[in-house]
Amino acid sequence: MKIILIVVILLNCSYFSFAQQISKEELIYLTREWKGERFPDGRPKVSDEILKRMRLVTHDEAWAVMKNAGYLYQYADGWETINPDSILIGRAVTATFLPGRPDIHNAIDERGKAEGKKGQNSWPVDLLVQGDVYVANQFGIQVNGPTIGDNVGNAIYAKTGNGIVYDGAIRDIAGLREIGGFTSYFSSYHPSHHNQQGNLNTMLVGINQPTRIRQATVMAGDVVLGRDGGVSFIPAHLAEQVVIVSEIVRLRDMFGHERLREGRYTAGQIDTRWSDEIERDFSQWLNDHIDELPVPKAQIQEYLKNRTW
Repeated sequence: MKIILIVVILLNCSYFSFAQQISKEELIYLTREWKGERFPDGRPKVSDEILKRMRLVTHDEAWAVMKNAGYLYQYADGWETINPDSILIGRAVTATFLPGRPDIHNAIDERGKAEGKKGQNSWPVDLLVQGDVYVANQFGIQVNGPTIGDNVGNAIYAKTGNGIVYDGAIRDIAGLREIGGFTSYFSSYHPSHHNQQGNLNTMLVGINQPTRIRQATVMAGDVVLGRDGGVSFIPAHLAEQVVIVSEIVRLRDMFGHERLREGRYTAGQIDTRWSDEIERDFSQWLNDHIDELPVPKAQIQEYLKNRTW
């Protein structure tokens, strides 16, 4: 029994050390709080409708919801950007790289080649579909580190219609900027390449495994929200809640600002907990403007149905 146990432990260690793509069963297990649709590989599939509504969410709103749910490490900032005025929204496909080590790199490469794969930096890209965001932990490497240039960037954009969150250096930045809509967050630029002169500077050790992007923990299927120089990684099961809270905050802000401009209430009344009178006024305002507001009518009706004012 002891020998069998040791073999099982070694096999598990080998799996987590060398296997690139997480198994469907493990991915479902780690994201078990998600109860919705999934991709064939088990990755949570947050709906296109939620992704569309996510475009108006701010980091402040997303952070508040995640913090209240106990998720404290889902935001990373300090990025270089391509198309900084655009917003990046999509479902995460994760990749984890480590500094190159020939024995491990060659073992991984040999198994990949047996499956018909070429070039480790392209393996995660091959899995991307429309609406995904490629999220790569490149451990911040710069010189001889880039695995993404204009060729890989074009492939990513063709598959996803999106950009990247890449904790490392990219290359061919002029070419990447020519890709319309390639809204991207990256650590730095360097003209070198990850595999120069036979030196194996990086190696791929995980696809869709939990990974670290700076101070954030990212899981495959997280909703990526990139805007205003920062990136939030929203767990799939919290995405709809983040959107709904954002929409309610947006509506309350619109109402409060309008009433302040009209002089109906003071700043002190709007900045503190609203009285029942203001809440009733807000409910009536929602009814009166339901067809004009930047929130789906059905969502406003659902919100009103649960109100007591």
